[in-house]
Amino acid sequence: MFFLFYFVLMKKWIYIFVPALFFCNPTSLAQNEEAVYAPNTTKENRSKEYRNLVNVINKNLALPLTDSTEENWQDAFEALKYINHRTLWVDNKIKLAFFDSLEKRSLSFQRSLLELAYSNYKGKFIEAAYWLMKRTKDPKIFATTAEYYLAGNKDPNAWNRVIKIFSKRSDKDDNIPAFYGMLTGLMSGYSDKKDLNSFFANLRNSVPGHVLLISFQRKNRNYPGIAVIRDQHGNFIKNDKGDIFSVPQLARSHSNMPFYLSNGNTPQGLFRMNGFDVSKSMSIGPTTNIQLMMPYETSPRIFLNDPSIQDSAWTEDLYKLLLPDNLKDYLPLYESFFASKAGRTEIIAHGTTVNIDYYKSQAYYPFTPTEGCLCTKETWSLLNGKRVESDQQKLVNALKKAGGANGYCIVIEIDNQQKPVSLYDILPYLK
Repeated sequence: MFFLFYFVLMKKWIYIFVPALFFCNPTSLAQNEEAVYAPNTTKENRSKEYRNLVNVINKNLALPLTDSTEENWQDAFEALKYINHRTLWVDNKIKLAFFDSLEKRSLSFQRSLLELAYSNYKGKFIEAAYWLMKRTKDPKIFATTAEYYLAGNKDPNAWNRVIKIFSKRSDKDDNIPAFYGMLTGLMSGYSDKKDLNSFFANLRNSVPGHVLLISFQRKNRNYPGIAVIRDQHGNFIKNDKGDIFSVPQLARSHSNMPFYLSNGNTPQGLFRMNGFDVSKSMSIGPTTNIQLMMPYETSPRIFLNDPSIQDSAWTEDLYKLLLPDNLKDYLPLYESFFASKAGRTEIIAHGTTVNIDYYKSQAYYPFTPTEGCLCTKETWSLLNGKRVESDQQKLVNALKKAGGANGYCIVIEIDNQQKPVSLYDILPYLK
């Protein structure tokens, strides 16, 4: 008997046959010893997956690029990001995609190609991106090309060129979320760190009466952050040794694009925790995940947990109610608000069954990137697919100890040091 293994990237499906999977929902407070399996993690099935994905890449990119084959090429782009794959032949095909009537391609094709370029070809095709940026009528494509152009450009006048093009757009004053998101992201680097230090000093009292999952990150998301949990009474959950509980957590997407773009990095700011679930995506795996909601994914009444709120329309002032007075103007904490306003959805905190060997050359190894979620490390037996170690299960168990996944998650960047966040780094804030 067989089950269709799939991974979801940009809402596309690539199918590979592997043996049927038994899902299991652990419930104990320590790491659960009950057998949890992900058969796609065995050595044999990992090899099958890699061969199949390389075949998808080679077969689909060998097709002539036409309107009818765009989706085939997009499937190849997603597979290239997923397995971090590059060859000279592939590089030439990506170059062809950029210079073969790119402005006439569908918006989904342009977006998929730009995401791949941002991930695997930063600085390689900036002139082609600049050319598209000047001509596109779509705000999201404009923002994506602008981000790619700026990320790989060493010219000090690059930003002025973007602003000049932006100023000529007829829709620039329409409060389009993609534009506001771009400006929010670029301005966040100028925020006042004194306010941030004050926020950490009052972390025990932030969002009082609610369980908090706090994910501390670096600005450079190539380096894993760290997650801790505070209960509704302001106490941090501790481990069996009496130390503050923590697990490393990656907030980097495959593309590494900014927070407000689809499939970009996890936004900073507030998320509403909305219980536990088990994903059907085998790249996420059978370990319990933590459901999160951004403001525009639900109503203000539900997000703020306040039945007295009658207004169903979101405003910055409503979101601001959850922030301490000294941080109501701290722009980075509004990223989740503007990302959801721009259309981002379905960001959760989960584990992973993805093959870590795809990312051996990356700074975040042995963690695996996602499409913008918060991801913890898990290891699985290459022999039988049994779960060996799971930081995700530890995180879930700690949340249950704190009172459950009914409260808030805060994602916040502490600095731009080029190294993973450790418990030692954040202990001064937790005292």
